[in-house]
Amino acid sequence: MFVEFFIRRPIFATVCALLIVLAGAVVIPTLPISLYPQLAPPQVQVTCNYVGANSQDVESAVTTILEQAINGVEGMRYMSSTSSNDGTSAITITFDTGYNLDIAAVDVQNRVATAQGRLPAVVNNTGISITKANSNFVLAAGFISPDHSLSQAFISNYLDVYVADALKRVPGVGNVIIFGERKYAMRLWIDPNKLAARKLTPLDVTNALAEQNIEVAAGQLGEPPSDPKQLYQMAVRVHGRFNDPKQFDDIIIKSSAPTATQASSASGASVVQFKDIGRAELGAENYNTNLRFSGGDAIGLGVQQLSNANALDVDKRCRAVLAELQKSFPPGLAGIIAVDTTTVVSDDIHEVERTIGEAILIVIIVIFLFLQDWRATIIPAVTIPVSLIGTFAFIKIFDFSINSLTLFGITLATGLVVDDAIVVIENVQRHLEEGATNAMDATIAAMREVTSAVIATSLVLISVFVPVSFFPGTTGILYKQFSLTIAFSIAISAFNALTLSPALSAILLRRETDAGHKRGIMGFFLNPVERAIKVCLKSTHAIFTKR
Repeated sequence: MFVEFFIRRPIFATVCALLIVLAGAVVIPTLPISLYPQLAPPQVQVTCNYVGANSQDVESAVTTILEQAINGVEGMRYMSSTSSNDGTSAITITFDTGYNLDIAAVDVQNRVATAQGRLPAVVNNTGISITKANSNFVLAAGFISPDHSLSQAFISNYLDVYVADALKRVPGVGNVIIFGERKYAMRLWIDPNKLAARKLTPLDVTNALAEQNIEVAAGQLGEPPSDPKQLYQMAVRVHGRFNDPKQFDDIIIKSSAPTATQASSASGASVVQFKDIGRAELGAENYNTNLRFSGGDAIGLGVQQLSNANALDVDKRCRAVLAELQKSFPPGLAGIIAVDTTTVVSDDIHEVERTIGEAILIVIIVIFLFLQDWRATIIPAVTIPVSLIGTFAFIKIFDFSINSLTLFGITLATGLVVDDAIVVIENVQRHLEEGATNAMDATIAAMREVTSAVIATSLVLISVFVPVSFFPGTTGILYKQFSLTIAFSIAISAFNALTLSPALSAILLRRETDAGHKRGIMGFFLNPVERAIKVCLKSTHAIFTKR
């Protein structure tokens, strides 16, 4: 008999139980932690910018073309888009719940690549961004200048260069977003009246910028083959792109040869520089968003986690990085954690952990009151941690996370995983009371009677919870992890009831010398309980007998 193998080899049964505990304990630190499972359907965002175009031009020249190319991508549920007057085109593709987001992003990127040839050159030059939408914010921080000595543009660029990159290197961080961003940019303001007076158009200005504000590879001097008398080889460095507003002011927009009248005057040739039609200044790339924190101007920074990351671990590491970076912040810059979403997660998990501990304690007390034997109580008490900890191994295999639903399932399973062990113990004790020669023989005889019953009851319990996991949509996602967690724990408890519990019963259980009456302190507490149980059983028997 399968069970007899473990009864006669208790060490082997113990090792099997330890392996189950070890498998669950090893994977617990690697499991992602969140408040709830990922419920939102996966989304991919496609964004690009058509500089200088209005919303109608963006819609017809960019958005429609991209939509036609993307439409019908595998797994797509629906698609929405916006075209703005600032030239921005944003398309959001929503996929079926549970679809692999990485595959979705690759499929969308391949579709966009087929349409790039039909897009305006300006759009391709500025680039098309394809990102996986992520709403899993771990924390958000606000950065301010308490003494108002630093501008928003300086704070934004400091965060972009020194802080955001450091946070992106933290394990588990998916993306770092800067809110109210003010990227440094050279802003050219054109006076339309001065432009019209000189018979110029904005296209003339952009052409002049494209011709004069460029990077030039000037080559080298003395590169072989060269004159033998040339002793040195030097790389030529020339001024490339402009980085000062004065340089932009001196850009020549238009020049013409002097006329006969101008030749006789001192004015000579006609040259129109940018400073004649406008002004250049160092400012921000855009001012579309503005962030205020504690009543003052600020720059925000949000950290998003990967879908399979541990939120609590990511939060802890990000806080450590920010604390280290703050030591080197320039004077006048301060950072404050404004939002921490893991607070709710940690509090919820601590509450569930306490509930699990209380449930285990209550189950053990109830078992002791009814079995009235500390030896018999040890056996189901041992199966509780084996079943619950081993469940985490299956949570890892099925790519679940530690969340409120899985922990709730484990809490509920605390009272279910002891049932099979109690059935085994009660039957072994019955055989001992009926005159079995020793505990091993009693256990073997008892298991021949209840093995099929233990398997059947476990399968019935599992069949109650498993069908719930096949519910479609959001309901299925919510209950899948909850129901399967309970099913995993019941399956492990059934295995323990056929291996570990019989082995321990053969070692620990003894025949009671004075059945039904205990002495000392144990008798003071347990004898009244025993009498109450007998009264209840007699009353129940009398009621059914009368019927």
